[in-house]
Amino acid sequence: MTISAHDWIDLSSVDPEIFDRWPGYCVVLLAADAVDVTGLASSADQLIDEAVTHARTLDPTTPGPHVALWHQAYRDFGVKPRVGRVSVDALTRRAVSEAGLPRINTLVDIYNAISVLHQVPIGGEDLDRYHGPARLHLAQGHEPFLTNADGAPVTDHPDVGEPVWVDQEGVTCRRWNWRQTTRTAIRPDTTRVGFIIDSLDVPDHTGSRHAAQHLAEILGIDRVRTIDATTR
Repeated sequence: MTISAHDWIDLSSVDPEIFDRWPGYCVVLLAADAVDVTGLASSADQLIDEAVTHARTLDPTTPGPHVALWHQAYRDFGVKPRVGRVSVDALTRRAVSEAGLPRINTLVDIYNAISVLHQVPIGGEDLDRYHGPARLHLAQGHEPFLTNADGAPVTDHPDVGEPVWVDQEGVTCRRWNWRQTTRTAIRPDTTRVGFIIDSLDVPDHTGSRHAAQHLAEILGIDRVRTIDATTR
């Protein structure tokens, strides 16, 4: 069953085992039942340009302090950075490449650009295709993950012990914030959205807070919730 933005915000959760292993972890959730995408294309264009400009001020061979924390977290569950990069690292590297940031659709372009600008991983979900609240836990390995391989849909599975975001149908994002399922990805016609901003940037989580404010202002979202070790 699909879920309202209000319930998605209030009922989503992080399992205690995540905080046991990464006590500095924090997530900011944003959601809305009606985002008016009309007129946001110019904002997306401007944000993409700003993100590319910002990325060029960074050294892609030396990750910033927050990205470095994510590299260590990935190593903690057995994934080396070159095997699976935290999404913001991959996007930043794309931004300074000849190809530039990928252009997907207006909403995805906006949150990808904000991810690069504030150097935090952000995931976006189509709540019309999301089943129940979001939950972050350590994978048991049997959870289905719908993705594409060689242009065709396939069902994959996470590794045991891998942090994954899930809904009632299966994995919505593997390796914390590495790759999203095609099942709940935001499409051009999406109007009901949920966003997940992950952070290990202790103690203040400045990047995630600023990214949440930036995203909320642009999209007119007023449903925001933070989950950390003290509020679980």
